[in-house]
Amino acid sequence: MFQKRQLRIIYLVILIVVIVLIYKSFTQHRQNEEDVEQTSGGDALQKPNAPVYVVVYYEALCPDSKNFVLHQLLPAYERAPELMDIEFVPFGKASWTTKSDGSLEFDCQHGPIECEANTIHACVVEAVREPRTLLDMVACMIKNNIIPRDTFYRCAKEHGVEIESIKKCYDSPHGAELLKVHGEATHALRPAVTFIPTVTLDGAQYVQKSILKDLFGNVCQVVSGRGPKPDVCK
Repeated sequence: MFQKRQLRIIYLVILIVVIVLIYKSFTQHRQNEEDVEQTSGGDALQKPNAPVYVVVYYEALCPDSKNFVLHQLLPAYERAPELMDIEFVPFGKASWTTKSDGSLEFDCQHGPIECEANTIHACVVEAVREPRTLLDMVACMIKNNIIPRDTFYRCAKEHGVEIESIKKCYDSPHGAELLKVHGEATHALRPAVTFIPTVTLDGAQYVQKSILKDLFGNVCQVVSGRGPKPDVCK
């Protein structure tokens, strides 16, 4: 009789332990789901009208990059700045090597002048944080980058951008390090870059030909996929 009571007690303890473990497993799973929703970059789903993250991988002397910035990116932003959060990655189809003294040497698709211009663009991208001013600076410089430093000075004065700190950047190893960072970001893109400019919308490449010909339409399509179509897209 005593043994039977012991067995019942043991079974009861085991049952309680199993119930506790199941409960903990369930609550932990729910917590993990909540953590994922908060940290996995799902803000776009929670905020239908959040701006589309537009990243432009370009080159300072590239005619196609120039055409895209001036005839697609700038007009689209002017039409609906609230729909876009723009990031510039000046590098393109360049490459770099590290010399014996530790300095960086770049080889750019359109020659040494483009390497210089890309470095200046990289310093501008780091220094200018106001979105419209940065877009205006990139658009101004990419119109004519044949003499990159003169172009930078003119555009900085035109748009009220502080000159000396940016000049210090591109005249120092920091400018080269920034350009390398842009190079690493460009090389990390998947699918790999085959055409410049390459433009991603919320991290996706979609159909590049369509984006390069109608950026605004594609941005509206991404936003509309989250919820109601914004009035500006109708």
